[in-house]
Amino acid sequence: MQSKNLIKSGLLSFALVMAFILCWEKYWRNKGFKTTYNDDKILWATKRSEVYQPANKATVFIGSSRIKFDLDIPTWRTLTGENAVQLSLVGTSPRLLLQDLANDENFKGKLVVDVTEVLFFSQNPVFHKSAKEAISFYKKQTPSEYLSSKINFALESQFVFLEEKRFALTSLLNDLEIPNRPGVFAVPPFPKGFEWTKFDRQTYMSEGFLADTNLLNRQTAIWKKLIMADKTPPLNGDALKAVFVEIKTAVDKIKSRGGQVIFIRTPSSGPMAEGESKAYPRAAYWDALLSFTGTKGIHYTDDPVTANLVCPEWSHLAPKDAVNYTHRPVNQLRQRGWFSNHSASL
Repeated sequence: MQSKNLIKSGLLSFALVMAFILCWEKYWRNKGFKTTYNDDKILWATKRSEVYQPANKATVFIGSSRIKFDLDIPTWRTLTGENAVQLSLVGTSPRLLLQDLANDENFKGKLVVDVTEVLFFSQNPVFHKSAKEAISFYKKQTPSEYLSSKINFALESQFVFLEEKRFALTSLLNDLEIPNRPGVFAVPPFPKGFEWTKFDRQTYMSEGFLADTNLLNRQTAIWKKLIMADKTPPLNGDALKAVFVEIKTAVDKIKSRGGQVIFIRTPSSGPMAEGESKAYPRAAYWDALLSFTGTKGIHYTDDPVTANLVCPEWSHLAPKDAVNYTHRPVNQLRQRGWFSNHSASL
C-alpha cells in the first residue's frame, strides 16, 4: 500500500513539474522568444576545437561582440565556400585569444582579428576575464563535461527557457533593476531581445528589439552608463608600445607557421563612433597597430558602403545590414588572396 502511494506521489510530482515546464516554455514563446544557445565557455570550447581545419576550408574570427553581430556566417559560407569559426567573446579583449592561438603549434590557419579599441587595448582585468575562463575550460574539459555539453546543446535547441542569460532566476531578478547600493556599480540588465546566439555563435538582435524604440533607447542608455563608469585613460606611450610588441609577437608566431592574420575594424555609429574616434585617434592606434605589426587591415570607414552603415544602438549592426556588410570584407579579402593558397599580399 505504501509503495503504491509513493508511486502515485511520484507520478503526481512528475506531472506537476512537466506542466510547469510546458507552461513556462509557452509563456516565453508567446512573448516572441525563440530557441537560442547559452553563449558561454562551453559553447566557445566546442568552436575552439574547430580551428584545425585546413586553411582553405575555414577562417577563424576573434574579437569582441561587434564581429559576432556583424559577420553573417551563412552569407560568409555562401560567398566563400568555407566555414567561419567564431571565437569572439562579448565584452572581452581578444588579445588573450590571439596569444592562445599563437602558442598553439597546431594552428596554422587564417585568422581575422576584430578591433574594438576600448576593449582591444584595455589592461583592465575585467575585459580579459571571459577569455581566461574560456581558454582554461577548453584545455581542462573532462570527458563528462564534454558529454554533458552535448546533452545541453540538444536540450537548448528545443527549449526557449533554458537560455540562462535571459531566463535563469538571477537574470529575472536583475530585470527588476533594483538601485545599486552607494559605491557599488553593476552592469544594467540588457533588454532580452538584444543579443540572441545561434549554435555557430553568431549573435543577432531580435526583430522585436529592433522595432521597439524604448528598448533601443534603453540599450543606448546602458552604453552611456558603461562609458561614463570607465575612468581608465586610453593606453599611450610605453604602455601602448608594450601592447603592440605583445601583438606583433603573437602575429609573427602564426605567420611563421604559414598562417595568415588580418585586422578588421567593424562599424560603430552615432555618439559611440564619435567618442571612440576622439579617445582612440586612428593614426595613434589603428594605423600604428598595422604599421608596428606589419599586418594589413580592413577599416569600415575606408569603404564608402560600410562607412555609411548605421548601428541601431550605436555599436552593432542589425541582421539585414550584417548580411550586406559581410559582402564587403569578403571582397577585400578575395582581392588580397585570402581564399587562395598564397598570402603574398598580406
